[in-house]
Amino acid sequence: MSVPLTSYLLVALILFSVGLYGALTRRNAVIVLLSIELMLNAVNINFVAFAKYGVLANLTGQIFSLFSITLAAAEAAVGVAIIISLYRNRATVNVDEMDLLKR
Repeated sequence: MSVPLTSYLLVALILFSVGLYGALTRRNAVIVLLSIELMLNAVNINFVAFAKYGVLANLTGQIFSLFSITLAAAEAAVGVAIIISLYRNRATVNVDEMDLLKR
């Protein structure tokens, strides 16, 4: 049983849309960070799908997806560290109140 390419693309589109909606509408920094991770995972699904069903099907997309997952993990670690630091200094994770560079 083979899953068609459109199914992968549809799942990736839904994940990316949910992530974009969360990143643009939520004010909680943790939720924004998780939404960005959802968008990165949608991109990874596209990499793997095109690596499997592309014109030149090979492992390049899967390897690049692993590289992207590694970068996303590092980005999440740095993001959580920044959020924890801001929370300790300002006692909030509201994105609207994080305006240190505006002053």
